[in-house]
Amino acid sequence: MFRRLGDIVFRRSLADGTPMMILSFGEREAGVPLRSLQHELDITDDSPDGRMLGRIAESLDYVACLRPGDPMPAEVVDGQASWEPTNAHRRTAATRLRLQLLAWIDPAAAQEAGAERDIEAQMQRDPVIRSKVQAAFREAAATLELESPAEVVAVVERLSEETAYIEALRELLLSRVQALMARVGQMLRGSGRIDLNRRDDLTQMVRLGEIALKQFRARFEDVDVQTAEIIPMLRNADSQIAFIRSNRDTLYRSLRGWEPVLNDWAKAGGPSAELGPVITATYHFLAQRYLPYSEWPVSNSLRHSGRVRTPERVMAW
Repeated sequence: MFRRLGDIVFRRSLADGTPMMILSFGEREAGVPLRSLQHELDITDDSPDGRMLGRIAESLDYVACLRPGDPMPAEVVDGQASWEPTNAHRRTAATRLRLQLLAWIDPAAAQEAGAERDIEAQMQRDPVIRSKVQAAFREAAATLELESPAEVVAVVERLSEETAYIEALRELLLSRVQALMARVGQMLRGSGRIDLNRRDDLTQMVRLGEIALKQFRARFEDVDVQTAEIIPMLRNADSQIAFIRSNRDTLYRSLRGWEPVLNDWAKAGGPSAELGPVITATYHFLAQRYLPYSEWPVSNSLRHSGRVRTPERVMAW
């Protein structure tokens, strides 16, 4: 079927994010939702084709598009990430875990070493710190009943590689959204001329942006709390990695959604520039995702045919 259709691509709808199959007709395109395709071809969810369409839809959380024959993103295949943190993020993650291990046996030494962003470099310069970190690895090996400190080193390296993605997302998502909301707040408080409608949009953006930031902070804090105790973390490395990856993927999906907004603001000028279209697009983006709502029962629970009808629930914005 795909060969008959010619050049097709799977991607999400720009309007509402629905997974679509896009077909080209000359200069025009036609889109078919994957669910509609599945329904029309009578493809059940548990059939091989149904499972493949499900994996395609899941893949579109991590890549912009897929074509037949393209490799699927690693998140869908084996749980790895399809992107890479920087070496700086890896150093931050490795330093954090080693400081936690050092704090386990010598909190004062860990506090002293905490000012250094790269503990590996500090270990090379300072033999005292090096000796204490090595003692921490030996003590951890004994506590975990491992044969040698090298096994602890291997587990720490596995965990630091996974937490490096969290450190990257802390910078790429949380810090950038915080900076954007600070910029919007500054515009709102500024003395420049802002028409009433634009001021209302900015006010709503600040409110909705704080809801988004609250969600992001809560997730990062949850990861930090769950990975704060180094010995339980080392003892249950596999479950910890699964937990970290789950949060990594959720945060990365959020980053992919926010990326166009953040890029538009990065390209835009200061408060005096013409920011109308960017403000409008950002407000719509935030409203679609973070506008609070309440559920209310429909007030028609009257007796019908001798039975009380179950109240239906509706969503009210």
